[in-house]
This record gives sequence, C-alpha cells and structure tokens, in this order.
Amino acid sequence: MSIVFVNIALSLDGFMAPEGITTENWDRPEYKNWGAKWGALMAWVFNQQHFLERLKLGSGGETSPVNDMLRHTAERTGAHIMGKRMFDGGERGWPEEAPFHMPL
Repeated sequence: MSIVFVNIALSLDGFMAPEGITTENWDRPEYKNWGAKWGALMAWVFNQQHFLERLKLGSGGETSPVNDMLRHTAERTGAHIMGKRMFDGGERGWPEEAPFHMPL
C-alpha cells in the first residue's frame, strides 16, 4: 500500500493567488503587489539550508528544527502533484531543470 502525504501552502488573505492573477501577470510582481506579498509569506523557507541546497540556490542557511522538517518532508516525497495555475506559472518562471528534482 502506498502512503499519501499532503502538504499545501496557501494563505487565507489571497497572497498566493490574488484576484486576477493569471499567467499574463506572472511577470508583473507589481500587479496587486503580489510579488512582495508572496515574498513576505515565503521568506522563512529561503533561509533554510535544505531548501537552498535542494533547489541549487547556494550553500549556507539555517540548520534549525525547521530545516530538519523540510529535509524530512522532502525525503519521504516521491512525486509532486500541483494545480494548473502553479504548473502554468512554472512553465514560464522555472529554469529548464525545474526545482522539484522528482516526478510531477
């Protein structure tokens, strides 16, 4: 039997997907200030050693219990499932080698 682990990041105030955010606005972080809001919401993860190394963004970072949680989560994840909006945005925003390094 397979194990399904669900991890969803969202905000109740629309930071992740403000009204009107479409792939046409993906390259416009000033649109409803979504870029700054998203950055503020997700800033914690960009300081974690595991996140930086896994996404090949550099070395260093915090090695706290939060970092351990990220590492443990990644180690038990075999594939990612994402919605259409994230996939469409990623097609435009991610490099040739997507940051997941596993099946989508």
